[in-house]
Formats: sequence, C-alpha cells, structure tokens
Amino acid sequence: NEPEPEWDGDPLSIEDAETRVAELRTKLEAMGPVNLVAIEEYKEHEERYTFLTQQEEDLVKAKEQLMAMIKTINQTTSEMFRQTFEEANANFQNMFTRLFSGGSAKLVLVNEEDVLDCGIEIIARPPGKRLQNISLLSGGERTLTAVALLFSIYQIKPSPFCMLDELDAPLDDTNIGRFIEILKEFLQQSQFVVITHS
Repeated sequence: NEPEPEWDGDPLSIEDAETRVAELRTKLEAMGPVNLVAIEEYKEHEERYTFLTQQEEDLVKAKEQLMAMIKTINQTTSEMFRQTFEEANANFQNMFTRLFSGGSAKLVLVNEEDVLDCGIEIIARPPGKRLQNISLLSGGERTLTAVALLFSIYQIKPSPFCMLDELDAPLDDTNIGRFIEILKEFLQQSQFVVITHS
C-alpha cells in the first residue's frame, strides 16, 4: 500500500539493493561492537594531547631562549677574548724585547673568524735571528719566550701568588739575571714561590 520511493537517480533493482545491504551489514559487523567508553577515552587522549602540546611549546621556547643566550654569551666572550688577546699581545711584544734585549715577538690567531675555537701561534725573532715559530727556537729561547708570555698575561690580571717550578733551569746566567729583574717588578702586587737549583 506504500507509494513507490523517490530515487535521486535511477532506482536500484532488488538484486542491487540486496547486494548493497549485504555489503553494509558486512562493514557494520567488521566494525565490531560499539565502544561505550569511547567518549571518556577521547577526553583523556585530548587532555594528554593538550598537555604534551603545551610541553612541546614550552620546550621550543626554552630552546630558542637558550640559543639566543648562547649567541649573546659567544658574542660577549669573543669581544672580551679579542680585547684581552690584543692586550696580551702588546704586553708580550714589550716583555719579549725586554727579556731578549731586542728582537720581536707576536701572538697570531690561527682563525680570525672563530676566535673561541681557534689556536694561537707564537711567532718570535730573538736578536740576530729571523722570524720563526717558537718550536724552532733553542730550549733557553723557548723558555724565555714562555716567560715573556707568562708575564705578559700576568700583567693583565695578576694573581695574589704564583709558583714557578724550575723555570730557570734551561737559562744561562745572563738570562737568569734578566728573568729575576722582571720578576722583582711583580713583587709589588704578587708573592712568588720559586723552585730553582740556582
């Protein structure tokens, strides 16, 4: 007694409709039973997701702040190092000339671009010799160059006391005399413990 249904397109045949119903029933059965606690589980997962997302945002912000801080520290450290290096270099040239009674020496950065990770070369020219790397000098010349460098750095920021262990061992009497003269100048601001055979 019911009127024929109105179809959006061509009406389905009974066989096609039965096939379609069978397909839909199979899909429904494949879905399994309805999860009655799905809404609560969804809420729990949503809360957990919100919490983790917030934690991730906090971590990303903290990382950005740390990277900015590291950059600032690197810039400040580079400027301070460069300034101290130039001061130590000037002191080194002066101290070397005094200890050797002439000649010249300088400190050279291996990589000017990255001062915090680069090496430093010591170039020295004792009187009567040509400019060369410190490794090519004699034992006494190397020691005197090291003393010049030590005292040039010491001039920038002297410490209350300093211990020198057989620093004069490879030096001859003339060089020991020059070493002691310069050492006496630092006695105004520091105390020295000198271990020596002389």
